[in-house]
Amino acid sequence: MSGPSFSPSRSDSTAFQLKQEILSGLAKPGDRLAESAVAQRLGVSRVPVREALFSLEREGLVEFSATGRAFVRDLTPQDCEELFVVRLTLEPVAARLAAPHLKDDCRRLEQNVAATRRAQSVGEVTRLDLEFHQLILDAAGNARLLKLWGSLRAELELWLGRLHRQHEGQNLATRGQTADSHQQIMEGFQSLPPAACERLMRGHILGWREWLPVMEGKV
Repeated sequence: MSGPSFSPSRSDSTAFQLKQEILSGLAKPGDRLAESAVAQRLGVSRVPVREALFSLEREGLVEFSATGRAFVRDLTPQDCEELFVVRLTLEPVAARLAAPHLKDDCRRLEQNVAATRRAQSVGEVTRLDLEFHQLILDAAGNARLLKLWGSLRAELELWLGRLHRQHEGQNLATRGQTADSHQQIMEGFQSLPPAACERLMRGHILGWREWLPVMEGKV
């Protein structure tokens, strides 16, 4: 006898909706997420909203005040610097470990780069940007490295999305820049030894350093 099938819970569905609003920029940094107002807007009770807010707090997208009020996370320059340092620590190592596995099979990276060139929104560029890097983490074959990176995935998407929107507005100029830089990394996996792939990824992540001042006072 097969077991019962379960549909996503209301709290999961509510968390997903709120997460998309935050990552897309529809919900702005510092916006209050009042349980009653969110519940009414989404057509659910306050219980799934409360559970969703706690879940999003764990992902780093929501923060609570001392009085228990929930707000959209407002990344500080220190937050951005810390995320940058973590990327710089984890991703070059992942590229070196992934290189032997990607040398002869970059199909998924190729598909990602092609999709990035066709992206129709800044949000889509951001999602594909993170997906490209996760594909490399997956190929590295180190479960703990992937877990560490995955624990920051939502914050990274929040950070990169805001960087993309603030650096280029909504004009998608970042689409070509992202695709071109990822194309270079992909070609590196096909032709370079692992140590060189590590250096290439390190240079790619360091390129984000010049964008951090854009976030000063605007995150």
